[in-house]
Amino acid sequence: MAPDFTEVLARSALVSLTATAIASLIGITLGTALALTRVGGRRILIAAVNTGMAIPTVVAGLAIALLLWRTGPLGGLGLIYTVRGMIIAQTVIATPLIAAITMAAIRMLPPELPEQLRLLGANRVQLVLRLWLEARMSLLAAAMAGFGTAVSEVGAATIVGGNIHGHTQLMTTAIVESVGRGEFGVAIGYGAILLALAFAINGLLVSVQRTGAAWERN
Repeated sequence: MAPDFTEVLARSALVSLTATAIASLIGITLGTALALTRVGGRRILIAAVNTGMAIPTVVAGLAIALLLWRTGPLGGLGLIYTVRGMIIAQTVIATPLIAAITMAAIRMLPPELPEQLRLLGANRVQLVLRLWLEARMSLLAAAMAGFGTAVSEVGAATIVGGNIHGHTQLMTTAIVESVGRGEFGVAIGYGAILLALAFAINGLLVSVQRTGAAWERN
């Protein structure tokens, strides 16, 4: 395998896995809060989450790029055309999906469960952790969906990262560039590696799901 392929693969895995981890932390927390609380502004937050899932990634990338641009509000951080900037972009894109799936998963639990846990003396943290334990398969599915969104994203990665060779090029942006040059063999190679990466990560998560399901049956 050419060094360039290896480098781009490693960078893609780093960006997507890091973004998925951060998005899962934010999305699962936000989705749980929206499912359990009835505070003012909740409907607005739910609408924002639902809207976030529908926004084209290229539009999200444009908004993030404007924030990170050298003359933008966050330009002083030097994040435009960097790996960290792409992680931020993919995190923003994956978070609404994870939050929405989490919110639905928590709502599908028995409605009396939170009250039962409170009667047993569970504090807020213990209650949330128990609900996450009960919904762990759905939460894992949310993380898988978030990873799928992140690893396949191209619009925001191109705008925020710039597709700079040896610096910010990812598998998806490399495929688009190769097709544009008519180098279909190279594009197919990148595509095959990207599919292998996605299958490997999702296969691992599915294995964890099956192990958890078997443990529940026993």
